[in-house]
Amino acid sequence: PNTTSGSLLEQACTHLSQIDPNLEKVIAKHHCRIFSPEGLAETIDPFRSLASGIMAQQVSGAAAKSIKNKFIALFPPEACPTGFPPPKLVAETPLPRLREAGFSQRKAEYIQGLAQKFDAGELTVRMLMNGSDEEVMEKLVAVRGLGVWSVEMFMCFGLKRMDVFSTGDLGVQRGMAAYKGRDVGKLKAKGGKWKYMSEKEMLETAEPFRPWRSLFMWYMWRIEDVDVDAMATA
Repeated sequence: PNTTSGSLLEQACTHLSQIDPNLEKVIAKHHCRIFSPEGLAETIDPFRSLASGIMAQQVSGAAAKSIKNKFIALFPPEACPTGFPPPKLVAETPLPRLREAGFSQRKAEYIQGLAQKFDAGELTVRMLMNGSDEEVMEKLVAVRGLGVWSVEMFMCFGLKRMDVFSTGDLGVQRGMAAYKGRDVGKLKAKGGKWKYMSEKEMLETAEPFRPWRSLFMWYMWRIEDVDVDAMATA
């Protein structure tokens, strides 16, 4: 599989460069580990990815890491062979105990609710791995605590899907504005959700980069120096 995945990243980068040779510089400068052979060889663990994503909501990268470590420490290591508690264990843990990791009441409910859905078989690794982007989105946004952006990040970093594109991500918007040669500093002062670039223009700009828009998005973050590692390991 490594040969294929190696050529997958090369194939994607070649496509991006052919569409826009100006991207060659940023591609040469930043190695995209997520879609590299070593990144694609990592085990995909949807419960871990989604739970970590919920933990990381509205807190800094450092705080998210600390909360996640405290959460894992709530459970006996022998019960967590993968280094992360299985859904059944989390589903059965009382909310006050979960809150000891530093969660708010609501976040503890979200994590427990997610675990219960996996434990009950409403969410399965197979469905998340094999479902279409639309099916995965529909299934997951119905879960409390998961919005469109969280699911897009999960599809990109958790499921390693190659054609995810998030218009609602501010870092992607900023990167695209800079990519288009706009003064991001000036645009920052503007109000509204689409202050850097309209959703329509973002979609039109990204369209030629199908079916590798995840990689195009990753390089848009890199242009604006977004800490994508923190997002990938959230």
